[in-house]
Amino acid sequence: MKDLTTCVHHPAVSQEGFASLAVPTYRASTIVYPDARSFFSRSRRGPDGYTYGLHGTPTTRTLEAQLTALHGGARTVLVPSGQAAVSVVMLSILRPGDKVLIPDTVYSPVRQLCAGYLAPRGISHTVYDPTIGGGIADLIDERTPLVWVESPGSGTMEVQDVAAIAAAAKSKGALVGCDNTWATPLLFKPLSHGADFAVEALTKYVGGHSDLLLGSITVINLELRRQLKETLGLTGIGVSPDEAALALRGLETMGIRLAHVGRISEDFARRVEGMSAVARVLHPALPSCPGHEFWKRDFKGSSGVFSLVLRTGLTDRLEAALSALRVFSIGASWGGTRSLIAPISLASDRSLALWEEGQPVLRLSIGLEDPGDLWSDLHSLLTKLSDHAN
Repeated sequence: MKDLTTCVHHPAVSQEGFASLAVPTYRASTIVYPDARSFFSRSRRGPDGYTYGLHGTPTTRTLEAQLTALHGGARTVLVPSGQAAVSVVMLSILRPGDKVLIPDTVYSPVRQLCAGYLAPRGISHTVYDPTIGGGIADLIDERTPLVWVESPGSGTMEVQDVAAIAAAAKSKGALVGCDNTWATPLLFKPLSHGADFAVEALTKYVGGHSDLLLGSITVINLELRRQLKETLGLTGIGVSPDEAALALRGLETMGIRLAHVGRISEDFARRVEGMSAVARVLHPALPSCPGHEFWKRDFKGSSGVFSLVLRTGLTDRLEAALSALRVFSIGASWGGTRSLIAPISLASDRSLALWEEGQPVLRLSIGLEDPGDLWSDLHSLLTKLSDHAN
């Protein structure tokens, strides 16, 4: 071969004696075939065959297989974010004339997807009380192919009776999708409680370092996976093997991280109860949290995310108090090594439960800093607000 050819044709190198614990990062747009017959028959490679880089490499397939095993599902598909995971499920299942049910506590971009994108295309939605349980059967009719669940709910942490909702949906012929990002499959497995789709923002606890955007959908059967893959193929949606590699690395430590942040979040939630600036603590592990009995029955533990409802009249002091934090960072998302705190607005994101505009809510995500440093920072914040409340 001449030099220019040698530059682009890699030599075969022996791998004898080589072994690594790390999953190789296989980057590819083109998948090459050993001969023309293999190329012409590529459509017969089946749902797990390699045909084009957009549809998967061994790196992404390894992550899919690991998530499938954790959820106890049939297959997993990867998408660019948690919101994309919800969107792909809805776009794959819903048709003009259909209706989807979403809980009042749903992640606000999902509500916006339903109202701003699906509705103009003839797909309606109904918002239901997240504590409805089996009573959801009364809302399901022949136009309802999908019921959406998010448990615990965004911001307000209501835990839903997924098993009862799934049983009611199945009796009416509807599928159930569950956003399981708060718990991960280590704390709750939606598919074993009757859900058909388990959706997660891998951006959060799976990634674990606030440097990754990725989502996943694990399904209960291969037909649902076929529908999802068809949507992904037609819309040209795929994920980078580099992102998958980060998620694979994060998975290895997720169990230890979750156990730590869950323990600290429960401890902090109990310690802030009774402070004069705090009107209510929203944490699934507390008996006062709506659906606590389902958390106790179905979940293996807590993650690191919970919320504080502050007393009215503290909004004017909140900005300065938050800006004085030294350990907690102010930011959206959660699940990384750094502890985060974010003021959230619920008044505009709820249509059934009414929240006062003047009653601020803080969402906390516990990270891996020293618990003493974290508590000192949080206590200082609430003490400053408590002094004003008094």
